[in-house]
Amino acid sequence: MILKTARLLVIFVVLVFAAALPAAAQNVAVVNGKAITASAVDLFVKQAVAQGQVDTPELREMAKEQLIIQALLFQEADKQGYGKHSDIKRQVEQNRQMLMIRAMLTDYFKKNPVKDALVQAEYEKFKAQAATIKEYNSSHILVETEDAAKAIIAKLKAGGKFEELAKESKDEASAAKGGNLDWAPATNYVKPFGDALAALKKGEFTDAPVQTQFGYHVIKLEDVRTAEVPTLEEVKPQIVEALEQKQFMTFQDNLRKKAKIK
Repeated sequence: MILKTARLLVIFVVLVFAAALPAAAQNVAVVNGKAITASAVDLFVKQAVAQGQVDTPELREMAKEQLIIQALLFQEADKQGYGKHSDIKRQVEQNRQMLMIRAMLTDYFKKNPVKDALVQAEYEKFKAQAATIKEYNSSHILVETEDAAKAIIAKLKAGGKFEELAKESKDEASAAKGGNLDWAPATNYVKPFGDALAALKKGEFTDAPVQTQFGYHVIKLEDVRTAEVPTLEEVKPQIVEALEQKQFMTFQDNLRKKAKIK
């Protein structure tokens, strides 16, 4: 079986980690004098569990057998001189650098966690911005032609019920709910639709068809409100991630300023 590049990287990491373990570590097998340790099996199983598998004796036995096969293939590739190929050396070096960088950054963020006060301050900014955003509860009827949309508007002006006329809509999902699209900011929609919606008053519908790439819309504004603001707990992971990204960029910029780059 030909292994994919990503899989080869996993094998390389497993074998390097296994080789670096103390001689006293418990071995599960020895292949041509090279030990496969229990820790190597643990690492293999951990990766499998992260992808949705269950840690079972059967999985561990399979991991052991796979590591034996990998060791045999690695040894044969080494014997044939592939470790001396320039492209292999280059990829190994790149992989080594990435592993070191990942480990360094993991430690960096452990030692320099984002402070709760900073998270709170960012959340307050977010709340202030959210308070300026309007959400619209709207309904629409989508048809193929402008004439069909004009006919629906005429029926509405004559006293027709929007919910009934919405059964003619091409948008089956909203048609099943009387045309209703639920709550959303106007910016969630394509521009012609969002602009027309924002110009309506509560209870009004567009007196002319609104054309988008989907067809012709008749839009009704059911209600409007200030956007609901999620709690800090709901958005904290996103805020922390954004702050960590800023922190990383600063760290990176400082390294660049100190470096001699020609």
